[in-house]
Amino acid sequence: METTTDKSKETTTNKMETFLSKALKIAAVVAAYWFISISMVFLNKYLLSSEDLKLQAPLFITWYQCVVTVLMCFLLSYLAKFLPSFVSFPEMYVDPKLCRATLPLSVVFVCMITFNNLCLKNVGVAFYNVGRSLTTVFNVIFTFFLLKQTTSVQALICCGVIIGGFLLGVNQEGEAGYLSVMGVMFGICASASVALNAIYTKKVLPLVDNNIWRLALYNNVNATFLFLPLMFVFGEFTEIVNFNQLTSSHFWALMTLSGVFGFAIGTVTGLQIQFTSPLTHNISGTAKAAVQTVIACIYFSESRSALWWLSNLTVLGGSGAYTEVKRREMKKQHNLDMTVVVTEEKKENV
Repeated sequence: METTTDKSKETTTNKMETFLSKALKIAAVVAAYWFISISMVFLNKYLLSSEDLKLQAPLFITWYQCVVTVLMCFLLSYLAKFLPSFVSFPEMYVDPKLCRATLPLSVVFVCMITFNNLCLKNVGVAFYNVGRSLTTVFNVIFTFFLLKQTTSVQALICCGVIIGGFLLGVNQEGEAGYLSVMGVMFGICASASVALNAIYTKKVLPLVDNNIWRLALYNNVNATFLFLPLMFVFGEFTEIVNFNQLTSSHFWALMTLSGVFGFAIGTVTGLQIQFTSPLTHNISGTAKAAVQTVIACIYFSESRSALWWLSNLTVLGGSGAYTEVKRREMKKQHNLDMTVVVTEEKKENV
């Protein structure tokens, strides 16, 4: 006959197995996020500025990544229809009206991925995170001017820390002889575009039933057409035609892999937030950026000064502190809202 002690042991064992299973899933998702994100940066750096390729066509590389994303969306939609037990993905279709409705966001999206890649092309991987670290600052600026929302003093102090770290990083990058003024300018533009993209995404998401994958489809469909005139204006078609590895299967394999990574990063980012929390995701991203910087310095044999490393830590610390400040503010606002609801309910009952 099963005793109470046996049942207690069984319950404890089941809880431990459940906890272990959950912990392993979280570890796997975080590891996937780190691997895909870091690999994508290094692979894009190779495609954009490798001496082996010498392909001066960053817009073409970005355009191809958008094409791969569109194809991935339709492929997964097709597999989900015929293999629903193995693949879960929303049905994909292109509505011309939605293409037009999402076009303003798509323009910002094109600017974002273009400036990101141009920044990466002109600066080293080690400096990449500092070079485009002003996203939080621009988010505060655009939130104030576009959404008329103010920011707390604590959050502004965090922004000041980030700006200080950015300026110190630029100074030390110049001292080390690695500074690219164009790279820094592209990084600033990338930061502004990322902040704008986040704001416009919130406005446009309801048009696609709040489905992030449908929005990704329309953004990338629009982007494939928006890039074509830009490629023509900057003379990239001539560069592509004269490229000596245009028929190389190795080159196209790397190009396709970069597109797959670009698509996959959206998936693992969503999974990491789902299995942990937005705050944990930001902390993971901050830690990933630090590890990525260390790997880049080791891989490219770059020696950096103590002040250069301090600039990285300052930027990461300021970003992490800003995330924590916003979390506390959101929690405080939530508690106030709940108090108001409870008070209103009590009044109605009286």
